Amino acid sequence: MKAIDNKELILALDELEKEKGIKKAYLLEAIDTALVTAYKRNFDSENVSIHMDEKTGATHVYSVKEVVEKVEDAKTQIAEADAKKIKRGAKVGDTVEEEIVPKDFGRIAAQTAKQVIVQKLREAERDIIFSEFNDRKGEIVSGIIQKADSNIVVMDLGKLEGVMPPKEQIPTEKYHVNDKIKGYVLDVERGAKGAPQVIVSRSNPDFVRKLLEFEIPEIYEGVIEIKSVSRDPGNRSKVAVYSPDPNIDPVGSCVGQKGVRIQNIINELNGEKIDVIEWNEDPSIYIVAALLPAKILAVDIKEEENFAQVIVPDDQLSLAIGKAGQNVRLAVKLTGWKIDIKSESQFRQMLENANNEETEEQETDENTQNE
Repeated sequence: MKAIDNKELILALDELEKEKGIKKAYLLEAIDTALVTAYKRNFDSENVSIHMDEKTGATHVYSVKEVVEKVEDAKTQIAEADAKKIKRGAKVGDTVEEEIVPKDFGRIAAQTAKQVIVQKLREAERDIIFSEFNDRKGEIVSGIIQKADSNIVVMDLGKLEGVMPPKEQIPTEKYHVNDKIKGYVLDVERGAKGAPQVIVSRSNPDFVRKLLEFEIPEIYEGVIEIKSVSRDPGNRSKVAVYSPDPNIDPVGSCVGQKGVRIQNIINELNGEKIDVIEWNEDPSIYIVAALLPAKILAVDIKEEENFAQVIVPDDQLSLAIGKAGQNVRLAVKLTGWKIDIKSESQFRQMLENANNEETEEQETDENTQNE
């Protein structure tokens, strides 16, 4: 039987394997599957098996038939005697493949193969881009805003789109088409039709962390370590830094001469304030630093409860708590400790009340004993 020839196709598959890394065997398997579908769509829906020779490109079409004693459907069945002419030893219950050459199938095969190659090439390119950006999770990317509304911001990242959902946007920022902005790669997902889509964030605390790494060489090199970041996006961030080298001032290095280093990050965040404090393994010292710029009189630590009672001067209470509780809330996130702040007057009143209660209890006990 004469097969359908397509040597140019095989040459194209060889080139794709070399240039794009798409395995020829994978493409041939996909082509074979698509050819079966194309055959059934254009010819009688008999059982067929189609194989393309990986060396010559010859396409072989086989009618797959069941070996029976009595043929009732010539399209799907074959008599045992006839089956043995095709496959020696064939018996009832077996299946045999009889090669056929359907009219005009060469043209259909060529079109189908081309469609499959284009589709698989597109899928492969998407997979490559997906892998590339999937490896960039946790990095900062720059892009041009293509779309900006109340629901979503879409960025052109070059090879694909970056999407910034509302919760990943900074509430105080306004985004405009054609603006160039930076974002933190939060995740990479499969979007519509399998196209990769990058989820970008500007509100994530790790965006601040990465900006610090980018701006401050000592952090990038590991000389200074960022221990923790807490953030109220668009308003204020607190960053705890540490260096095992006693000769290095981690806070000073991050802030920079005349604040130039930290100012670059503040500018990127459109004015968001950043408090850089020094991390300390002593929770009392760490909590005092975390509550800056407020001055602290005393810290009472209860380690088993992970709780800290903080006493501040009366005129520092509102500063320690912060507007709408922002300062203490960020300190809690930064340190991981539950923090209760009391003014000096409040604390003295607490002690006085506690003493009064103790005195009353003692007097009650004495009266009971006298009776």
